[in-house]
Amino acid sequence: MEYNEIITIEPGKRSGKPCIRGMRITVYDILEYLAGGMTEAEVLEDFSELTSQDIKACLAFAADREKKLFLASI
Repeated sequence: MEYNEIITIEPGKRSGKPCIRGMRITVYDILEYLAGGMTEAEVLEDFSELTSQDIKACLAFAADREKKLFLASI
């Protein structure tokens, strides 16, 4: 999945953490909700401005970052 147009990083917003479409909701926020047991439907219900595509972009971003960290350690 191409997440580059959905995940944005702005130095002055949320201390430069990766956010969703320039909003103040970070990738880490979404990952923490999902890891804590919330379903995608529950996240979307709590954050009406988000889409299913946004959540998938967060997962793709995290997977890509993990892959890059692994490859850098080899």
